[in-house]
Amino acid sequence: MNIIVCCKFVPCLQDMETGPDKSVNFSKAQWQISDYDLQAVEAGIQLAKACGGNLIAVSAGTTKIESTQLRKDLLSRGPDELYLIADDALENADTAQISALLAEAVKKIGADLVICGEGSADYYYQQTGLQLGERLGWISLGNIDAVSMAENSIVVERALETEIEKLSAPLPAVISVTSSINVPPRPNMRAILSAGKKPVTIWSLADFDVAEAVTETISTQAPDSAERAGEILEGGVAEAAAEMARRLKADGLL
Repeated sequence: MNIIVCCKFVPCLQDMETGPDKSVNFSKAQWQISDYDLQAVEAGIQLAKACGGNLIAVSAGTTKIESTQLRKDLLSRGPDELYLIADDALENADTAQISALLAEAVKKIGADLVICGEGSADYYYQQTGLQLGERLGWISLGNIDAVSMAENSIVVERALETEIEKLSAPLPAVISVTSSINVPPRPNMRAILSAGKKPVTIWSLADFDVAEAVTETISTQAPDSAERAGEILEGGVAEAAAEMARRLKADGLL
């Protein structure tokens, strides 16, 4: 059984530079695996172990994702192999183009289950997983907080406002998991050393017949910064909650 986990490499938000006009500059930022995809990888590892399957990582982006450090970082977290769609023409790719590329990659590789993070750490669109399922013609489920394998199916749970919803879906399927599904462990030294021996396949846009992005990003601006009050409310929980409510009402926020 093949399980594919879709991962995105993103610039570290702590390295983001903001201009006087609120423009955002990532030119000096280090790149890393999107935080939300770390949980997706760990969920894939647990499922692969449970069913004796293979976990295959797939990512699409500019040629920056070919970095040896990024590849080893991802593979050290458990995937058996990695496929990259690396092309600088993907600099301004939208979710429609990325989901189309990932769908074609899934078809080339072959899989029974695809796992995505609930969103990406940079723009957090939360669209790729759903679009991927639609393009593959598979069942697609989002906001998954727990997942387990059953015979030719998966069982998932997701938190609603007042209850936990439990669903069973036949395979193949695409799921998007939340950041609360697990706590990814840090890779140990043995995993880091073995990551360099795992197979990596690199494709370019020329290997796929996929249309260009249809969405144009006009600008990206950082939100207004605000000073935090930094006040600590003393007393018990009830007293502190009451005082917080009083202050929020006084400030016109409630």
